[in-house]
Amino acid sequence: MPAKSSRFSTIILLLALAFTLPSGVVNSQSPTKQSLPKTNVLFIAVDDLNNDLGGYGHPLVKSPNIDRLALRGVKFDRAYCQFPLCSPSRTSLMTGLRPDTTRVYDLRKHFRTTLPDVVTLPQLFQRHGYFAARVGKIYHYGNPGDIGTDGLDDPPSWNAVVNPRGIDKDEEKVLTNHTPKRGLGSSLSLYASPAPDEQHTDGKVATETIKLLEQNRDKAFFIAAGFYRPHCPYIAPKKYFDLYPLEKIAAPRFSANEMTRIPQAALWMTPAHFGVSQQAQRESIQAYYASISFLDAQVGKLLDALDRLKLSDNTIIVFWSDHGYLLGEHGQWMKQTLFEGSARAPLIVAGAGVSAKGKASGRTVEALDLYPTLADLCGLSAPDGLAGRSLRPLLGNPRARWTKPAYTQVQRGGGANPYMGYSVRTERYRYTEWDEGRRGVELYDYDADAQEHRNLVDDPKYKQQIAKMKALLQVGKGSISDQFKTTPKVSALNKQER
Repeated sequence: MPAKSSRFSTIILLLALAFTLPSGVVNSQSPTKQSLPKTNVLFIAVDDLNNDLGGYGHPLVKSPNIDRLALRGVKFDRAYCQFPLCSPSRTSLMTGLRPDTTRVYDLRKHFRTTLPDVVTLPQLFQRHGYFAARVGKIYHYGNPGDIGTDGLDDPPSWNAVVNPRGIDKDEEKVLTNHTPKRGLGSSLSLYASPAPDEQHTDGKVATETIKLLEQNRDKAFFIAAGFYRPHCPYIAPKKYFDLYPLEKIAAPRFSANEMTRIPQAALWMTPAHFGVSQQAQRESIQAYYASISFLDAQVGKLLDALDRLKLSDNTIIVFWSDHGYLLGEHGQWMKQTLFEGSARAPLIVAGAGVSAKGKASGRTVEALDLYPTLADLCGLSAPDGLAGRSLRPLLGNPRARWTKPAYTQVQRGGGANPYMGYSVRTERYRYTEWDEGRRGVELYDYDADAQEHRNLVDDPKYKQQIAKMKALLQVGKGSISDQFKTTPKVSALNKQER
């Protein structure tokens, strides 16, 4: 009898444990992913920011808050967009698909017209019980024309949205525009504002994002903060202009011969520098740097809020720009080229799930790698067919083996005969074909020529390397023999953002 009683007591004890253990827990030492607290995401997007940051080695630009974020995670030194124009780039990242799949090549087309059922990055988080919200520009906005509106947003992606509008919209009428024939969204225009940070659109983006963090601190969240600077017009509080005395700003080094050594298709603008004076160029660079430091201060507010709310340890922080930005290199400004300064953009992944704190990775990665990365870090099942690869190995070891190159493309031409430029970047080389090579080919060796002054495509010493890069490009873009027969016309907004 005692033996039976003992066995019965044991059975009762095991049943009790089974009902009291949390769902999914096998024992107290081995919880499954489902039983762990959900990891939050703070997704910081910036508009038209290049790699001119202190943490990326720039000798003049002051970006202490972005730099301190890099100390919390991994800074990617070779991160590339898929299309150096706002809407195609953002669409690619948010869907995890390449532009030739989304068919978004301009600033008008919405990806849902091509892919009505695609699951976007924030949608994936929603489906797993997350609160998903956007403040400011995540999908495309005409900047500055659409500030304060939904722009080209995707409503299914969000549970909540906020569209800030700041004093900078009212200051547009008093700014200096060195290119008055161009729309403000594609101009060299600037203003040192007397208004404080909080009254500007980006100041309001920071304020509204912090409110969402406070209101949802006890929920699993995917909160996206979309900043508008340093996109032109370069409007920022005067104190940030004061950080960059004009006498310390040099006009870009440029020789007209540069434009004869590269295919005409590689150039977005002629004449060089929009035809403006060196003084106007210097003032524009000063204002762009001021806009970066203003943006940086707003990023700092978000980091401080995470710390204050004790959310830093269980939040992944992503900082990225939709593409790079030229400041006179090759006589070109802004984006829409396949040069390094246009295709390359800053990318930092920090916080929860990142073990290599304060490290830099020199591997070539792509913006569309962020979708599978965030799904992986948060234990979510990503949709099939994503074009990117999880960066998780590089977040643990930034020098881990990584053989994936980066692909960037841009569209040229108008009317019924558009054509594409495709570029592939490895850690050492960039190879580019315009119109499948019919309108020019480029090869640059960055170990020997970081400024892209020597197109090596006709150098017999690089014949073998050219063949390798050509084959790599074909792998990336696939067959395109009939691809552009149905390509939509190039919108005029490709040239001038609203």
